[in-house]
Amino acid sequence: MCTEPGAEFIKEKMEEYDANRLIVAACTPKTHEPVFESVLESMDMDPSYLEFVNIREHSSFVHRKDPEGAQKVAEDAIRSAAARATLLEPIEIKEVDIEKRVLVIGGGVAGLTAAIDLAEEGYEVHLVEKTPTIGGKMAQLDRTFPTDDCSI
Repeated sequence: MCTEPGAEFIKEKMEEYDANRLIVAACTPKTHEPVFESVLESMDMDPSYLEFVNIREHSSFVHRKDPEGAQKVAEDAIRSAAARATLLEPIEIKEVDIEKRVLVIGGGVAGLTAAIDLAEEGYEVHLVEKTPTIGGKMAQLDRTFPTDDCSI
């Protein structure tokens, strides 16, 4: 069903039954969700009307030694998806202008690294640190491994 012929079959069945929602109980949506969204788009339906249930990772993998348990979990997940699908509404996609300004909270190594990287990308950076000095835990060290350099 995750291939072009499968998608075409799903589209035919949705048109045959005048379906207005699509529930897919399969594997990960990470790789296959776009296939099913395209089915809805090809029918001039909002892709928000897709409800995806990952029974592969959330049921069969988790309960591989308990087939009956896996079946029960999958059935519960599908029933939940059917209930959710009745409430699905189109998700409005908005484009907004962004300003290239950021606030970095914390002047430790991670905060300083993020601030430098963002500044190099052209962002105006505001760095906030709660202590009087920057450097975080690194500033408390005398030397660093493996070079034995001064930590500050």
